[in-house]
Amino acid sequence: MSDLHVEAVESLDDADVPRGVDAPEYVLYGGKGGVGKTTMAAATALASARGGTPTLVVSTDPAHSLSDSLGTAVPAEPARVHEEYPLYGVEIDPEAMQEGPFAGGEMDVDGLGGLGGMLGGEGGPGPFGGGGPGDGADGSPEDPLSGPMPGADEAAAVQLLLRYLDDDRFERVVVDTAPTGHTLRLLELPDVMDSMVGRLLSFRERLSGMLGSVTGMFGGGDEEAMERGLDDLRELSARVERLRDALRDSDRTDFRVVMVPEEMSVVESERLVDRLEGFGIPVGTVVVNRVMQDLADVSGVETDWFVAPNLDSCAFCQRRWEVQRNALSRAQGLFRGVEVKRVPLFAEEVRGEETLRVVAACLE
Repeated sequence: MSDLHVEAVESLDDADVPRGVDAPEYVLYGGKGGVGKTTMAAATALASARGGTPTLVVSTDPAHSLSDSLGTAVPAEPARVHEEYPLYGVEIDPEAMQEGPFAGGEMDVDGLGGLGGMLGGEGGPGPFGGGGPGDGADGSPEDPLSGPMPGADEAAAVQLLLRYLDDDRFERVVVDTAPTGHTLRLLELPDVMDSMVGRLLSFRERLSGMLGSVTGMFGGGDEEAMERGLDDLRELSARVERLRDALRDSDRTDFRVVMVPEEMSVVESERLVDRLEGFGIPVGTVVVNRVMQDLADVSGVETDWFVAPNLDSCAFCQRRWEVQRNALSRAQGLFRGVEVKRVPLFAEEVRGEETLRVVAACLE
């Protein structure tokens, strides 16, 4: 078999690719793992920043593929990742997932210090706490509920969204979410947290007048410390509510579902759209990635370097295209009323600014 030679991406005419995007202030890409969410998020964020909009692209996927897609290191705290355009990036640090307002350990994030211990984290004096290290025979807390909460990775993602929701540095936030199952748990978490925070507030306030008789239960905390903890919980609850309101507001948020043109992917995407609708999350766009069509057919961008599948003489390509056409037809029928965008199958890996600009043109 002869080697297939793929030309490198040449410089593009600036008029062919978008500067800026027609999108609300929050754009979230979701879908099954491996369908290209990171590529779409990176392309959208880059186009947004090229239009002069200070844009933050956030990855809540521990795989850290955002750095690979952009071709530059994306840090664990927001930082500018492009010299010319106001593009900022941040990726979740997997180790940091065990910290923050939803984890078990002590925490001091964004003015919510002390909440971890208050909720009974490791060494924390709260009603679920172990009372400090050394309680167990091996020197660890005896309470099995100490330590990170289940779903701490999704909680960390919500923590990031809470942190950047009102950040004045960014006019648009583009989020590369984790795979479908994680994303749904992330979206459920605000409701869970709202209920939990409400109950804790009620519980603490009911007992505040009996502090003297229950001091031992809370590890000897004083009334002033308790009130600070209550203020932390109220602030967290308010921020969770603002996040939920933003996600449900179609003028502020567009949740874009990414899929590939295969029947199983269409089915999974349909389920995701249904679940999102159940949460009141608007889905404005469905992106079908890796379609075996010429770039000019889906974007209007014509380039000499783009290698399209040969549908005239390649039997394999013809058969795959038939599978894709059936999936595309079903997707168009299922997602009526939702804008469906197509991104072609590239012969080379999609990474770096040049190819991301081409993908952005397909998303316009």
